[in-house]
Amino acid sequence: MSRPARRAVPSLTLPPWLAHALRTQRGPVPWSAVVRGALAAGPLLLAAVLADRVSLGVVAAIAAMLAGINDRPGSRRVSVKRLGVPALAGAAGLFVGTYAGEHFGAVPLTLLLTGLGLFAGGISAVGPVASGAGTQLLVASAIGAGMPLPEAGWQRALAYLAGALWLLALRLALPTPGSLAGDFRFDGERDAVAAVYDAVGELLDAAGTEQATAKRAALTAALDHAQDALTGPRLRRYASSSAERQLHAQYAAALPLAEAATALAWAGDPVPARAAEGPRRLATAVRHNTHTGPLPAPSRSAPALRALDDALLHAAETFDRGRGDSDLHTRRRTSKDLVRAVFGAGGREYGLRVALCFGAGVAIAQALHHARWYGQHEHWYWLPATAVFLVKPDLGPLASRVLCRAAGTVLGALLFAGFAAVLPRPEGLIALVALSGALIPVATRHFAAQTAVVTVLVLALVMVGGEPQASASRIGETLLACAIVLVVGHLPMPGQRGGGVRARLAAANRAAQAYLTHVLREADSQALPASDGRASLPSDGRAPLPSGARGPGRSGDRAPLPSDARGPGRSGGRALRWTLRREAYRTLAEARTAIALAAAELPALARHTAGADEVVATLEQLVDTTTACAVHLDDAGRLTSWHTAHLAELLDQLAWERDRVGLRGPEAPDVPLTG
Repeated sequence: MSRPARRAVPSLTLPPWLAHALRTQRGPVPWSAVVRGALAAGPLLLAAVLADRVSLGVVAAIAAMLAGINDRPGSRRVSVKRLGVPALAGAAGLFVGTYAGEHFGAVPLTLLLTGLGLFAGGISAVGPVASGAGTQLLVASAIGAGMPLPEAGWQRALAYLAGALWLLALRLALPTPGSLAGDFRFDGERDAVAAVYDAVGELLDAAGTEQATAKRAALTAALDHAQDALTGPRLRRYASSSAERQLHAQYAAALPLAEAATALAWAGDPVPARAAEGPRRLATAVRHNTHTGPLPAPSRSAPALRALDDALLHAAETFDRGRGDSDLHTRRRTSKDLVRAVFGAGGREYGLRVALCFGAGVAIAQALHHARWYGQHEHWYWLPATAVFLVKPDLGPLASRVLCRAAGTVLGALLFAGFAAVLPRPEGLIALVALSGALIPVATRHFAAQTAVVTVLVLALVMVGGEPQASASRIGETLLACAIVLVVGHLPMPGQRGGGVRARLAAANRAAQAYLTHVLREADSQALPASDGRASLPSDGRAPLPSGARGPGRSGDRAPLPSDARGPGRSGGRALRWTLRREAYRTLAEARTAIALAAAELPALARHTAGADEVVATLEQLVDTTTACAVHLDDAGRLTSWHTAHLAELLDQLAWERDRVGLRGPEAPDVPLTG
């Protein structure tokens, strides 16, 4: 007798906006950051209480808390910018907010802070550091205007700056796990460069498998992280010590290895296992600052394998001699790039939403304050400050942010109510502040957990400063801020929706175009030698299209080269090629992140960027193909008809996808992406 067939149980698939809210980052506990968090806000508050300057201690502890949220893994050099720039912006915001709250009425104050929100939202589109600066500018201005303190504005600003600088000093002075095993100065830098070589090895292992695309993306992330770690602020323009110059040369030596590995992964054929041994031994040498020893010689049966072998030999020579090309192959952002980011589609849309949310939060908070809704609580800053965090897209999709913020605030307020009932004052509350500061680096893995910890910390701070227990009012203000941001987030805005995604796609499009144009220019210069033996260029400085690679628009259009893409010399051309490739992959990664966040929005918002993931996927294939063409060009001196036909197919597909999803906008290039 046969058994009856079992019915298939349908799997439960959560909507993207809910799945994102439940997603948690994983990784080892950052113990060094935990120690810094414990030594930041709590000791500052204790010192202020002992010195009988409690209000200034509260301000300094708030600054240390906000700096702790920005205290992410990375090198010491990068932490100077990541922590210092937002701290300066926060001090300025506290100064402006304090004097505005003292001398302006409700309406002028609301208009001023709304304009500040428009400015902060616009500059936040420049990058992560600018986004952190914009956030602290607005949060501190709301605190300055809504938290009555006895000190003058300039004293509050100095206390705020001192609190953030205290955490920065801890970051620079205290050892980290990486520094205990090597040079104290370059703990983050060494780990970042070593991770690049490890990522090259993993990509070589994944060549010919379904994991190749994910490993190539991981290599891009490792290169981005290493580039950021090495290009932090410095007193001199160039690396001043021999150890730092060697580290820069080791990073530069990884670029041709990454290029060859990308070409091998693009080809789709498995690579001999021994090919990945060399990059892994180089990673060990970087991490422990030792010699490489003998490296296995990979096979030279294909152009990309020969390029890998040559890159490995070049890296071994760089490691042994301790010097080499120390160029980090980055392109400095010009003033035109910054203006485009601030006033482009992404900056305009985000600036308007921040201004509306922040201005509405200020107006409603003041109305409730003057109507005595707060009762005996004089502080009204929580509502607009909460709106600032909720409107930030880099903290996740809108629905996810709202759910996590509401849940985290309720949990944190209830926890604090329990602690406040049993802890002695002020010593118990100071210990609670120190404990919360230590938990922030771990809690940043999930927005709800971070919100809960920050809520406990801030409620403890303001109670030490003399305010009564305010858990119930904080919950009400948070829920009101969530409602404001939800409404404003779904309001129609001037222009096309999804401006942030479109701006990222436009930047990736321009970078891919510049990279492809440069490679095709190299192919053209090698294919048409001049009579004096030097490579000739077309008179207009433009590279010809591959046959059939026209796309829609004006037939035969060609994209002009960047002004720095016309330098003489093969070595200079190759160095520029690596710079353009790095920029192309970095902008593609940023676009991919923005698209993933937009796709996890509620359907009413996600539909505005539908299809953008297909465009960025085609752009990634185009950049991968361009990399394979560059490696083949170095080996054979020319491109085959198969390469040009594949480029033409990708260009036509890209043009069709852009037209289908309507991604042509004022920030897109005047011509389609062509060679």
